[in-house]
Amino acid sequence: MDTLIALLVGAAVTLFFLRGYLKRLKKTEARAREAVEKGKLFSEGPRSQHPRIDTNQCIGCGGCTSVCPEGDVLAMLGGKAAIVNGYKCIGHSLCAEACPVGAITMVMASPSMSADMPLLTLEHETSIRNCFIVGELTGLALIKNAVNQGRDCVDTVAQRLADFPRERRPPDVYDVIIVGAGPAGISASLRAIERKLNYITLERDEIGGTVAKYPRQKLVMTSPVEFPMYGKFKKTELSKENLLAFWDMVLN
Repeated sequence: MDTLIALLVGAAVTLFFLRGYLKRLKKTEARAREAVEKGKLFSEGPRSQHPRIDTNQCIGCGGCTSVCPEGDVLAMLGGKAAIVNGYKCIGHSLCAEACPVGAITMVMASPSMSADMPLLTLEHETSIRNCFIVGELTGLALIKNAVNQGRDCVDTVAQRLADFPRERRPPDVYDVIIVGAGPAGISASLRAIERKLNYITLERDEIGGTVAKYPRQKLVMTSPVEFPMYGKFKKTELSKENLLAFWDMVLN
């Protein structure tokens, strides 16, 4: 009899907590569905780099939803991860790293969604010879990508200029003109200094580009990145203010 009573008490306690858990789960999923409908009002979906979820592999652990710095790009629906606010995704890719079963991969938007994205070569060159596009305009909004693209782009320019000795170049012509002083532009400018190129950087607004207009304390970097003339920046998390302060220090 004592054993039966103990089992009944244990079952009652278990059901109490299980009921509370299921109730919270139901509310969370309801909020996620509301986010889906709200997201449709702002966008038809991701327009650049974003996660693709293989629901056949997803085990519903929810790890991907908790690591996203943008907050509510992903949510759990029907026990599976789903994109609810794809337009907010800027390609941090932490969700893919957090998935224990590899159910998430980072992909670009479909051609119909990214029709305004430029067609570029692997060297980020447009259909106009020696005209390159890097950074946000490529559809890869992640700051780490922009920094890498800016650096690599100037390396490409320097390699092409190697075929023309400096004495053969007109003294009043720049080797490279960099339009925009955002993450890609700053990286390109620093690389141009490293490669001893005659360059000019044009910016109509303020240093930092779009980053300078982000909300206060917004997390803008989530993995290490290598800056020209500085080396590998080892901090794995960086706020908008810290990044702008770092750029100010480097540029001065």
